[in-house]
Amino acid sequence: MSDRHLRRKLTLRAHGEQVVFVKKKQERIEHVWMKAFLWALYLPDYPDLTVEIRVGDKYKPDVVQVDPLRGQPMFWGEAGSVGVDKIASLTRRYRHTHFAMGKWATSLDPYVAIVREAVADVDRAAPFDLLHFPADSANRFIDAKGHIAITREDLDWVRIG
Repeated sequence: MSDRHLRRKLTLRAHGEQVVFVKKKQERIEHVWMKAFLWALYLPDYPDLTVEIRVGDKYKPDVVQVDPLRGQPMFWGEAGSVGVDKIASLTRRYRHTHFAMGKWATSLDPYVAIVREAVADVDRAAPFDLLHFPADSANRFIDAKGHIAITREDLDWVRIG
């Protein structure tokens, strides 16, 4: 994997597309990998996914596709730590947005409870996915040339809604 690292950048590919992922100084590499995995996993369903762009919200998604007609996110992916307040705020304001949250090498159980509580009183029209990425995910799902090969069947995951 070291040959893909260039000045804290990773060039990764999936489904015939390529994205350069930038690792910020304070960011853990696992966070960058989770963004890449979310991008690769959902790219077939959301072919215009982008990484780390603002969408006119106080929160900035890690991975997103905006519906050009509605001007709102169709898909919103979060990698790593996401607070209860953020989950509740986003799921209430974006009821038609498919959310996905990736967690690195940790049980999904506490997060399932948090998300279920956050959406319990919200009439949502889209799911919320929680995905567990094992500690060896980078070695398992990224080859030496930077191609990502991952499916939901490779992971433990839960869909709420």
